[in-house]
Parts: sequence; C-alpha cells; structure tokens
Amino acid sequence: MDGDRTTFLASATVVATGVLWGLYWLPVRRLAELALPGAWGSVAIVAAATLLLAPLAIRGRRHLAAAGVSAIASVALGGVAFVLYSIAFVYGRVAIVILLFFLTPVWSTLIGRYVMGWPTPTLRIAAIVVGLAGLTVMLGAGGDVPIPRGTGEWLALASGMLWSVATTGIRSKARLEPGAASFIFAAGAFAGALALAPLLAPWPGLVGMENPWPTLGWALAAGGIWWGASMAGLMWATPRLEPARVGILLMAEVLIGAVSAAIIAGEHLGPWELTGGALVLCAAVLEVWPVSRKTGAG
Repeated sequence: MDGDRTTFLASATVVATGVLWGLYWLPVRRLAELALPGAWGSVAIVAAATLLLAPLAIRGRRHLAAAGVSAIASVALGGVAFVLYSIAFVYGRVAIVILLFFLTPVWSTLIGRYVMGWPTPTLRIAAIVVGLAGLTVMLGAGGDVPIPRGTGEWLALASGMLWSVATTGIRSKARLEPGAASFIFAAGAFAGALALAPLLAPWPGLVGMENPWPTLGWALAAGGIWWGASMAGLMWATPRLEPARVGILLMAEVLIGAVSAAIIAGEHLGPWELTGGALVLCAAVLEVWPVSRKTGAG
C-alpha cells in the first residue's frame, strides 16, 4: 500500500510540475510588461532562484567539490538550455515554443547514436522520423519554408538542442546531490541569461521602475516556485517512477500551455500547426516508450 501511495504522490508531483511549467510564460511576460523587456525578466527570475537555492549548495559544498568539471558543466548547460526556453516566451507563441522544445527526443537520439555510440532501437528511429515530420509540418504551415521564424522560435529550437546535449552529459557524467544540482542548474541559467540579455534588449535601468515591488515579487515567485520548488519536486519524483511515465505525464505542460495561451493571450494554432504539434508529441511518446533491455544505453 505504501508503494502505491508513493507512486500516486510521485505521479501527481510530475503532473503538477507539467501544469506549472505550462503556465510559466505568465510570469515571464508579466515581467516584460512591468519593467524588464527581452531576456532581462528571465535574468531576474534565475537570479532569484540562484539566491534561494544557495543554502542547498552551501550544505552540499563537499559533494560539489568532489564532482568533476564535466558533471558540473553538464548540469549548468541544462540551466542555459532552460533559460533560452524561458526567454523564448517573450518573443514567440507559447504553444509553438513548447512544442519546439519537445523535439528533444530527436536531438537526444542523434547525439546518443553518433556521438556517444549508443545502440538505437527501432522506436527511437521512428521518433526521429515522426519528430522531424512534425517539425516540417508545423513550421511549414501555410506553405512557408519549414524553418523557425522569429527570435522566439529560434531560441526554443536551440533550447531543445542544448537540453539534449546537457541531458546526455548528465546521464553519462553527472552524479550530483539534488540540492547542489539545483543550484548549479540555476547558476548556469543565470550566467547564460546575463550573457544573452544585452544582445536582445538594452538594460532598461531602474529609473523607469517607479514601484519595484511587483517586479521583485514576480521574480521571486517564479524563481522560487518554478525553478526551486517544482524542480525539487521533480527530482524527488523521477527516481520513483518509470521514465516512460515521467515523460508522458510531463506532457501536461503542452496542453496547459496551449490552452492557457489561447484563453489568456488569444494565441490559437492553425490546422497544420496542430497536426505538426501532434506529430511532435507522438515522437516524444515513442522516445520514452519502454524498449528491450538488450538495446543497452540507447
């Protein structure tokens, strides 16, 4: 009975994480409206997350000191990937940004096969074909050339690719304690956002911020809830569930993101975009679908 309860709680935690991240675009865009345009809102969010998670890094400092450079770099790169995803919401449509990020199975499988030399099961090959087909249909809606259009879509695509590289490194190199890993993840995101922000929009300064408290509140809430609590919950739940279940439950993010953007921001997808998005999600399901153990690391 305890095992069933733990499985239920872990599953609920993963679903809640997906729902939360489906709404993550709200604080990002709110900060852009208040006083922090471009990537500066994401800088504020991940700065708050880094500060809030610092006590965990202090507590796990011996573990961090013993970790290899490649392990820390892989986790930090994951943070960079996620902050590109965060910034993309300012410039792109919510559902398209999320779906482009969910193309990670394609890039992960290609990296695993051609860089790491891992075997590639048939289902993973199918995921590549279906995912790329979905990308072509989604970006080629209306007869356009199937390439990303606008800063948001390029950032989302780059985010998914970087996330694939990072997770490959985390899988093969990283053995960090969850609290310390969360801090490195946020710190990597902060470094990446701070480097990119001036290229996308000039620093707005503090002069025009007549009342800084709403901005500070949104940054702390997003950093604490999304980058802190939800990530900690996901790290607790993931080892207690099958990878396939985790991957599928996290897809709640796509549904919540698309529906909330349609209702709140009036962002609707056309028939071809919906078809391409469905193919992308099918690729994600194929990627997490259990395969025979004899296939090895792939």
